[in-house]
Amino acid sequence: MICTLSTLTDQDLQDIKKLEESLNKPLLAFSCRNVNMAQMSVEELARIQALESKMGISLVAVEP
Repeated sequence: MICTLSTLTDQDLQDIKKLEESLNKPLLAFSCRNVNMAQMSVEELARIQALESKMGISLVAVEP
């Protein structure tokens, strides 16, 4: 399973903002889905890790 930031409608954003204001805390919206992780060679993993380091992000290889 992998989670990403949710795509929200304007109404969703308004509802979340109201709740944030009442809680006095910021909220993040995530959506999760099942994915199959891709099998990677050592060389492929090294290439992914190099780009992750360069960009300061995390990448996940999944099956199409």
